[in-house]
Amino acid sequence: MKHEARGAERGAPVLQAVSWLVYAFLYAPIAVLVAFSFNSERQTAVWKDFTLDWYRVLFRDELIGHAVANSLIVAAIATVVATVIGTMAGLAMARHDFPGRRATRSLLYLPVIVPEIVVGAALVSLFGFVAMRLSLTTVILAHIAFSISYVALVVQARLAGFDRSLEEAAMDLGANRWQTFWRVTLPVIAPGVVAGALLVFTLSIDDYIITSFVAGPGATTLPLQIYSMVKTGVTPEINAVSTLLLVVTIGLIATAHRLQHPAR
Repeated sequence: MKHEARGAERGAPVLQAVSWLVYAFLYAPIAVLVAFSFNSERQTAVWKDFTLDWYRVLFRDELIGHAVANSLIVAAIATVVATVIGTMAGLAMARHDFPGRRATRSLLYLPVIVPEIVVGAALVSLFGFVAMRLSLTTVILAHIAFSISYVALVVQARLAGFDRSLEEAAMDLGANRWQTFWRVTLPVIAPGVVAGALLVFTLSIDDYIITSFVAGPGATTLPLQIYSMVKTGVTPEINAVSTLLLVVTIGLIATAHRLQHPAR
């Protein structure tokens, strides 16, 4: 046992060093991107002086403003609709036994595990089959379609530890099923519902692959706009908008994680 403990102590510094190298490999490019968003030189390979000018230019850019507006519209509508449907699906899966329950649970995992390029190709084929013109509406429908599963899975996990005696006590005191849901069930599962909603908003506002398949003229979202700008070369303006998108994404994911795993 002593030899094993000594071996573990000797290996700990090596393991820490390897971990730091992996973190550096993963996050160093992001750190460089953020740093050069404050570079006064237009050439991203040369650092000159610190400046906030590129963020001022960014906020005056009409194309980016239009793309941000589209992204927020799509993300907001997709979040509301997917959260409502996903919450109902999660409740049904956790509370009721019905024919095809196992198949339905398996289908809920498909949008999560299937490659986005396959989902995008399937959706654009569906829209073509029903003769639906690609527009911002098709983008919203696509985002709702792949987002429902995330909410349903999060809500279902939240309900796994739910104490049903709370609902029984409420109904014993005279509450009907609707009142019990609004006053007992929903407040208890609210952190899971909000976490699922934040996750959907994050996925929607960041999505590029599926959106690129189903977006039509005038439906350019922020990720699509960033990609079109990158084609002409990476500039500090692109670094600035990427940094802001990164900050928003990290904030939403951190909030969702905190709601799912509250500090004791």
